[in-house]
Amino acid sequence: MARTGSGTLLTRRNPRLDSFLKRNTERGVYERIRASEPCVVVSDRIHRVYMHVVLSDERVYVTEFSPRTLITAASFRRVRDIQRVNDLPDFLSGKDRERCQHIRITYIPEKPEGRTPDWLSKHEREGLPSAASPSRRSSYCPTPTGYPAEREERPPVLKSTRSASCPNPEALGLVRTPRPPSTPPSFYSTSPSKEGLKTPDGGQVTRRFGSVLSRLLRRETINEAEEREAELHLYVVSQTSRLYLLLQNTWSSFLIRSTLMLDLRHRRCAGSPDPSAPPLSWERTAHLLGQLSSELLRDDIGVEGLYLLLQELRTAAHRSVTLRRLFWKSGELCDFLVRTLEECLHGAQNMGGASTADQLLLGALIVQTLAIMFRETEVEEARVSVLSVRKGALTSRMLLAVVYDPQAKSRESPLDSKLQSLREEYLDAACSLLCELLLLGQQTSSCSSADALLSVGWMLKVLHPHPHLDSFISYQAQQLVLAEVGLQDSLLSPADSVLLFQRCRLLLACLQHSSQLTQHLQSHFREEFRYIVKPLCEEKLLPPYPISPPTQQLIEQILTLLLDR
Repeated sequence: MARTGSGTLLTRRNPRLDSFLKRNTERGVYERIRASEPCVVVSDRIHRVYMHVVLSDERVYVTEFSPRTLITAASFRRVRDIQRVNDLPDFLSGKDRERCQHIRITYIPEKPEGRTPDWLSKHEREGLPSAASPSRRSSYCPTPTGYPAEREERPPVLKSTRSASCPNPEALGLVRTPRPPSTPPSFYSTSPSKEGLKTPDGGQVTRRFGSVLSRLLRRETINEAEEREAELHLYVVSQTSRLYLLLQNTWSSFLIRSTLMLDLRHRRCAGSPDPSAPPLSWERTAHLLGQLSSELLRDDIGVEGLYLLLQELRTAAHRSVTLRRLFWKSGELCDFLVRTLEECLHGAQNMGGASTADQLLLGALIVQTLAIMFRETEVEEARVSVLSVRKGALTSRMLLAVVYDPQAKSRESPLDSKLQSLREEYLDAACSLLCELLLLGQQTSSCSSADALLSVGWMLKVLHPHPHLDSFISYQAQQLVLAEVGLQDSLLSPADSVLLFQRCRLLLACLQHSSQLTQHLQSHFREEFRYIVKPLCEEKLLPPYPISPPTQQLIEQILTLLLDR
């Protein structure tokens, strides 16, 4: 779901649904809606009904196919797992059955508020299966009901025979994956409405602070142990639907925001957004971004002025998802940032020189700004247009510009601790940006061939000739090992935990899509991962933050690929 300058929904546009959402949601909520998809929905209270599933940054909503009531189906702060199930639903037939994608969301239901919608009450009166008992759920399956199709979409034909997911987990072979014991329920409950700044100089969290978190977690675990898990099943009748990846990425983004919010709460970092301030309108944000862009693109701008303006742009992008969406409306500013990065970091190296501290500082700021612009803009059609124009020329330049040699020479003393810190800050930011680019590649790969433009395979092919790629990836792997070793003494800060998650995503993508990088990692890091990372992984020493459970899963996947081959 992309938007025009006024915020109109474009991707899979449904005028009736769009109009309904504008009328029935606050502007701030509407602006953060990412996508909608018609699905057959099955849950404890909804039985095989063709509905619109609406995805926002914090919740999954459902509404009737002819929208009348918008209700929350699941909040990401209470989601425990999102999986794609490989099955053929019995209630569909023909091609609909073969091309259906079945998505299962496991979550902790929230207590219902307000009056139950009429359509839901109707189904309950008809004896819809609820959370009573497994025997009731598996033995009762009423005739499915659907809502009338609109002109541009037609619901699939639902068969009246028993559906294995109606909902009967045993018949489908749906063995629910148990939630890892390290899942932190108390921090999943964090529901940040706005995103704050990530502080680059975050220190480690002490064990004393960790013990406080542990006590809170134990207390919350006792409370949540009394709550049951529920499942929301979404059946998308399309092989090219990106709903599963959007759900996964939105959930990950929510966990990242929730984790970074811990930094803001405990450290009150400078420049964090004022939660009481009303959000700027789309038009006002577009006007301010236009003014800032005009100043950045001036020919007579100096390095100091450029740095200050980029700081302002980065801070504004942290606070406003609307600004991030508007950034991609034109590729001019993105091209300027990539060109400036090429000049400040690689221009001197290509001429036999070396980077200065000022160049590293400016380069890190540019890369951080670009990484933020990718965040939560997956559904923007303008972003795909900017990055794919001229066979992905801008994306290729960005990929090659962001990779930097960790052992690069410097004009200052090689023992200068400040210079080393700036180099590490840049390499951390580069990891975050590459992670965002590879997420884009995964979405492209899901709908196209493995080597299609902007796919993961295509991006890694662009990177392979880079002379410093191996050393760059080695640095990221080494930092993962060092982070794991450090967990024996102290907990990672929230910001460092997010960075660890991103490093794991980057390394996993390399192992899954590049035989060249896989061989490199196996030959240089197999033993470190076997004897250092694996024991720590088994001991589950990751901090009790929202981002920790998916990070644990990524580490286990990396170990499988790195050690079992």
